[in-house]
Order: sequence, then structure tokens, then C-alpha cells
Amino acid sequence: MGTYATGLAAPPAATAASEVVEEFMHGWRGYAAVAFGQDEVRPRSRTAASFFAPGTSFGLSILEALDTLYLMGQDEEVERCVRWIEESFEPDQDVSIHVFEAVIRLVGGLLSGFLATGRPRLLDKCAQLADRLLPAFTASPHGIPYPRVNLRTGEVDRGARVTPLAEAGTNIMEFGLLSRLTGDQKYVDASMRAYEAVMGRRSSLGLLGSALDAESGRWTVTASVAPNPPVDSFYEYLWGGYALLGEPYRQLREWYVLLTDAVLRYQADTGTGRLWFRKADSATGQPPSSGAYGQCELAAFYAGLLAKGGRPAQGAEYYRSWTDWLNNYPVLPRDFDYRSRDVTGRGNALLPEYANSAFDLWRLATSTEQQELYRRTAYQYFDGMRANQKVPGGYTVADDVTVRPMELGDATPGYWFAENLKYVYLMFADCPRFDYRDGLLSTEGKVLRGLIRT
Repeated sequence: MGTYATGLAAPPAATAASEVVEEFMHGWRGYAAVAFGQDEVRPRSRTAASFFAPGTSFGLSILEALDTLYLMGQDEEVERCVRWIEESFEPDQDVSIHVFEAVIRLVGGLLSGFLATGRPRLLDKCAQLADRLLPAFTASPHGIPYPRVNLRTGEVDRGARVTPLAEAGTNIMEFGLLSRLTGDQKYVDASMRAYEAVMGRRSSLGLLGSALDAESGRWTVTASVAPNPPVDSFYEYLWGGYALLGEPYRQLREWYVLLTDAVLRYQADTGTGRLWFRKADSATGQPPSSGAYGQCELAAFYAGLLAKGGRPAQGAEYYRSWTDWLNNYPVLPRDFDYRSRDVTGRGNALLPEYANSAFDLWRLATSTEQQELYRRTAYQYFDGMRANQKVPGGYTVADDVTVRPMELGDATPGYWFAENLKYVYLMFADCPRFDYRDGLLSTEGKVLRGLIRT
């Protein structure tokens, strides 16, 4: 491995914020020029792509970008996006949709868009969409949602009934806020029923498996792989749900503490001199015979969650582990073995989790030195992405980050508009449209509390 940008100093805050806006708008213009109204853009071929199902569109990137555009003061683009949603977003398409992705991306995007603009049609369409997702929860004998449901017919896909842990529990922030805004408890009640079903199936050690059968309620994968996928945001939403909904949902906080204590006890691994998390059998706490030390870039969010959830020392330590890897590659590879240091997934899907943790840790920093550390490393992340994944039509994923020149793909994931640059921007911008004291973001980077209308 080489060394890249170690110790890179960030420019003055206003300069960095301006650079981030410039790059976001470069990506946005690439989408809007050839794919506006479609889900995603392929920036190198200058074509549009569907995300949820071939031949369909929910304008995904519009919903993903809306509150970022608002925070960055791009009001003409905000109005353009809101008009498209009001006139063209269709929540009743005859398509089997991935419930997890629809909740965090579409429901969340409509909610944050409503909070930013106050336009009632966004909340109306959000409730219509959520109503069409609810059969995934209510058709389940135990409340564990089926992964897919047809928006028009309400039919669940019983052939796809294995629900990854994250998909069982990454909904209470969006559904809880929707219940609060509409006064209808059915959304948050569905979320809580799913949580209760999962938590009732934890092992005697306090560990959870990785996937369940939505019909039988049995674990189909018993390994605890936290904080890696497919369990990652389950833990995030226990903390986030309580932070958003407060004392009536104190149980969420208690569950978060219980599970976090178990993960730290049985899965924390400092054998390399850095903090990582190994996989473990949920019943015994023992690592599997193979694959125990794999780590996915998606897990980098856990540094910020640990800090927010009351473990700031462990959060900072885990962030340092990820920064070591960022210092050795121009952008982070997706998967690796942290003991052997073998890269097992060479791509980079423009994932935002490292920047997410930088933002969370920066907000909690108790000294100027700490704040500057997180700003500097967030800027390093941003600069590596700008130097390697920017193309004339926007920003694209990489197929292999370990070769020179880096092999690029052809896709801008919708979440790039919701997350990556939002976190970095807020760290440098002193944004007047965000409440830094009380603001709260979802796992998809949607601001669900703390947007200030100006």
C-alpha cells in the first residue's frame, strides 16, 4: 500500500465549504442535464438508470438531493425539485419495491423536503407512500417486515421472506416522524412491533443474528456481524429513534445500550493495535472458523454512533482505524480483512459512512484540536474523492481503487446527493439553515430535525 494525503491540511472553512458546494453542483448538474425525473444517472455514458425496478422511476435522486440543495442555498433547484414531486411523483406504481430502500430514501426524502419547504403535498405523498409500504409489516405474523411489497396491490413477495436485520429495524425514525406529523400512530406502531419481535429473539449474551424469516420469525443467519452489513443501521436506529422521539420510546435507548455492551464485549478486537469488530456466533460469542475479520466500508458509520451513544473514546478509536486505511488508499476500498490487510472488495461505491462519522465526532469534539482533526480528515476524504472519482458528467463509483490509474465504473448512487458532501459541507459552512445543537440526520443523511426555514 502507498500513502496518500496523510496530514493534508484543510483550507480555511469558507474556502472548503465553497469547494464542496462547487463539487456537489457539478454532480447535480450532471444528473439534471440527462436524467432529471429519473432515479439515477450514469455520468460517464450520460444516461439515466432505474433503481427500484427496470423501467420505473421515482425520481430518486431528486428526493435524495432536496434537503442538501436547501442547506446549500440552491433555492431555484429546490423549487424545481418540489414542483417535480408535486406534479410527477407517483406512490402507487404497480411495482414490487424494496421496503428498506423506499423508507430511508423516499419516505425520508419526502419528510426532509417537507420540513425544509413546508409544502403540504410532500407530506401528503409521503403518507400515501408509507400506507402502501405498511402491508410489508402487517402481513407478517410477527411484525418483522417482508423485504418487498407491491405498492399498488399490497401483495408481499413471499418468495423473498428473509429479512436482513437492518431491514427489520431501519424505519422508526421516518415512521416515528411521520406519525408525529400526521397524528396517526400506525406508522410508529409498526416499527415498534418489529423491534419487539427482533429483541425478543436475542441470544442470552445479548447478541443478534444477521437475518430472520419474516414468516416463521426464526433466525436464518445466527452470526453477529455488527457493525457490518446487513445489520448496521439496526443499531443506529435504536439510538436515533430515541433521540428523535424521546422518553415515550425510552425502550429504544435501553435496547441500544444492551446490544452495544454485548458487541463491545464479544466482538471488539484490538489485536492489531487498532479497534476493529470481528464476527461472532450470537449464541457463544466465538468467532467463526473463517471470515471472522472482514470489515466493510459501510461499518465506518459506527465510530460516530459509538460516540453519540455514550462511548466517545471507542468511537474516536474506531475512527482512527478507518483513517489508517484512508491514509493508504486514495479512496477507501469497500471490503478488507483487517488482520491480514488483504483487500477483498476493491471497489468504491461512493459510500458516505466515513464522512458521516467525521461529522458526528466533530459535533461532539470538546477541543479545537479535536475539531480540526475531524475537519482535516473529512477534507482528506473529500479531496480523494474529487481527485479520483470526478468525471465530466458528475461523480462515479470506482471498480478498483488499488490500481493506477484507478478503474472507474459508471454510476452516481442516489445517496451521493443525500450524504457525502452534506456531512463535509456542514462541518465547514456554519450553515444558517441547520441547527447544529439539535439537528438530527437519518441513516440516509436526511435532516429529520433541525432544518431552519429562511
